[in-house]
Amino acid sequence: MTKSGKKYRVLVLLDERLMPPEKATGREPNLESWRMEYDVISALKALGHDVTPLGVSDDLAVIRKGVEELNPHIAVNLLEDFAGSCTMAQNIVAFLELQNVQYTGCNPRGLMIAFDKALTKKILAYHRIAVPQAFMFPKKRRVRRAMKLPYPLLVKSLCYEGSVGISQASVVYDEEHLIERVEFIHRTLNTHAIAEQYVEGREIYVGVIGNDRLETLPPWELLIKNLPEGAPNIATNKVKWDLNFRKKAGVTTEAAKDLSPEQSSSLAKLCKRIYKLLELSGYARLDFRLRDDGKFFLIEANPNPNISENEDFARSAHHAGLTYNRVWKKILNLGMNYEYLNLP
Repeated sequence: MTKSGKKYRVLVLLDERLMPPEKATGREPNLESWRMEYDVISALKALGHDVTPLGVSDDLAVIRKGVEELNPHIAVNLLEDFAGSCTMAQNIVAFLELQNVQYTGCNPRGLMIAFDKALTKKILAYHRIAVPQAFMFPKKRRVRRAMKLPYPLLVKSLCYEGSVGISQASVVYDEEHLIERVEFIHRTLNTHAIAEQYVEGREIYVGVIGNDRLETLPPWELLIKNLPEGAPNIATNKVKWDLNFRKKAGVTTEAAKDLSPEQSSSLAKLCKRIYKLLELSGYARLDFRLRDDGKFFLIEANPNPNISENEDFARSAHHAGLTYNRVWKKILNLGMNYEYLNLP
């Protein structure tokens, strides 16, 4: 029983390929591939809830059956795609709403907006929030450069998160390499591509928790201590996920230093405004570039970010005095109280 006296039946929706072994101890050699799922399940159990993990691939009937059998108080949504498509992720929570099931994390509308990086930038630019200029390159169309975008440009998938498809080659300096990289994204990820102005500066992450009343976490910074001279300071796939590369390159994240009180205050206000403009809910991480002149540019909004205990969101929360279990208690409460039907 939890301290609040409420014990929930919790259905944890996760990628079936990332299902932790039933008797996992957290010391397995292949732990990193399913660390988030293991950490979340462990925290929910530590809070006293009745936890049932459910592996999902490409069949909504699996979720329907799980809901019918468990009759959960709430579903914890750890799915980042459906049937291998990042653009289908919002349909999972839409389906939960149709099943009248409360859930954690972001609502379908917020997911749809945030997963479309071009739409996100259009909305924020309209509201005079600084974002890099960008141009989308749809699949199955001839790649033509947007003439008004100056080089260098950063090319990436329109919808994938977690630095999927991003490498040092993603920063391009001429039309030939722009076309090559766009075609690479189309071919390997099967998504639209987006090219945006590369903003030189520090990489700052800010976690936000809430539905209506929002709480921002301390700004967190990505540092690459052994970055080769002239190499762009970007969070590539290797920087994010390759442990050997991270060690060699001196990759670390920590509380952002040398931000003035005015910068910290204005950044917190900016994050709350962005969160509301993009209609996010639950929890999210907002990624910024901080230019040398002190101006913040929103690079990406990441609803339902990686929330492993040792990842940036949870570490930032711990820096603010929130233990991992307390973070999940907040997220569960937000999910239980989210009125997705918007009834009068």
